[in-house]
Order: sequence, then C-alpha cells, then structure tokens
Amino acid sequence: MDRKERKLMRRRLLNAYASSIVSISLVLMLVGLSSLFIVNARRMADYFKENLQVMVLLRENVSETQAAQYCGHISGEAFVRSARVVTREEGEQELKKMLGEDFLDVFESSPVPVSLDVTLFAEYVNPDSLDMVRAILGASPLVEEVECRQSLVETLTRSLGKLSLVLAVLVALLLFISYVLIGNTVRLNVFSRRFTVHTMKLVGATRAFIRRPFVGAGVLQGLIAGLIALVGISLGVSLLRRSFPDLVDVVVGDSMPVVAAIVVAAGIFICVTSTWFVVNRLISLDKDDLYY
Repeated sequence: MDRKERKLMRRRLLNAYASSIVSISLVLMLVGLSSLFIVNARRMADYFKENLQVMVLLRENVSETQAAQYCGHISGEAFVRSARVVTREEGEQELKKMLGEDFLDVFESSPVPVSLDVTLFAEYVNPDSLDMVRAILGASPLVEEVECRQSLVETLTRSLGKLSLVLAVLVALLLFISYVLIGNTVRLNVFSRRFTVHTMKLVGATRAFIRRPFVGAGVLQGLIAGLIALVGISLGVSLLRRSFPDLVDVVVGDSMPVVAAIVVAAGIFICVTSTWFVVNRLISLDKDDLYY
C-alpha cells in the first residue's frame, strides 16, 4: 500500500469515526431523554395526578360564606392537597368563555352555583381512593355533586404504564442501533490494519494484546459521544424550560447527575463491548480472508 492509499484509508477512517461519534451521540441523546422520563416516571405521574381537580358543586342556596367555611373544613382532610372556592362570578366567566357572552340572557337568575376546586395528594388519585373521597365530600348537606373525573384518572394511569413500556423498548432499540454503528466503524478500522494484526499474531501476540488499543479507542469514542450527548440534552432541557418550566422541573428534577452517569456509562459500555466482539471475530480470520 503506497503513501497515497494509506492517506486515503486514514481519511476514510477518520470520517468513519467522526460520523460514528455523531451518530452515537444522537442515539445517546435519545437514550438520555428516555432515561429522564423512565427515572422520573413516578414523579411525572404524581405531577399529573396532583393537577387533576375534583369539582365539588354546592347546592343552589349555599352562600359564598358557607362555601368558604366548608372549604376550610375539608382542607384539613388528609387527602386534600389544596381547595379553593369558585364564586358564581368566576363560574359565569368560565361559562362565558365556553358558551358565549349572552348565554345568561335566557335565565332570570344565575344558574351557576358556588363550587370548590379541590386537588388531592397523588396517592389518593386512584379509582379506589376516589370512591372514598367522593363519599366523604358528598356527605355534607351543602354538596350537590362531586365530580372526580374517574375515567380520566384511569386513562392517565394506563397511559403512563404504556409510556414506560414504549420508552424501555425504544432504549433497547437505540442500543442495538448503536452496536451496529460502532461495529461497522471498528470493522473498518481493523480491516485497515489487518495485515499488521496478522503479523502480530504470527510473532505470538495474544488476543488481549491485539485487542487493547482497539478497546482503548472504544473507551475514548464512547466518552466523547457521551459528553456530546450530555451537551445536547442540557441545551434541549434549557429550551424546553423556557416554555414549560413546571413540567420540565418535574421531569428533570434532581436526576441530571444520574442521567449523565447513565449516558456516559452507556456510551462507554456499548463502544467497548461492540469493539470487543468485532475485534475477536476479525482477528480470528484466516490468512486467505485478509484479501477480501
């Protein structure tokens, strides 16, 4: 192989490494984002559950003073996270937004009763506990109806379970793609040095000795890809925080160090293990196979 061919091969190898690192970084970014959701799945579920409101409609003759007293009473219940009175005026404004400004013209008096918006602690937002909550809140003679949106809670619970499963499958698929990408890059690297490897085998070099520089390069490749992925994840989280600060704080929380460790460890692990298997397979080739 002359100098020009070696230079061309070196350029192809560098391009392959660069494209591999970029591809692996993108894969690791998706792995990191998926890990954020998986690690904080419980916190996400609690966030959505604690933002679901239980609507307590009071009887038509209940005054706002009575409603305020009842609101203070139920605020002491163990399952109540927060409670506030929705006055008739607030209720009318909400209905005007939905039904139009003139919907009250057909009524002689306001049909909108005083109500309460109640949020619950997450551990009570499940079908069994909601039945208990409805029974306790509805026991008061001031209460006309308690709307717990139980169907929405059941849908949310099922959806979060399916989301975790989908993310786990996605992470497994992304890791497989990473193995394929790294395997192709390592195969090109070993192929370009196949005769050197064969010479080392002839003089008695062990598999571990031959494998060591390739594994070292795999560690460096995985570390670089992991760090690039972390920069991308941090930028993405910063952009999302501008539009959805509360949700991002829940999803990210204090788990960034854990996710960073997962991303870097995953990058190094898949690079090293893929390199290990590919090198073992290729250094086992016979002499005749080196020309193909």
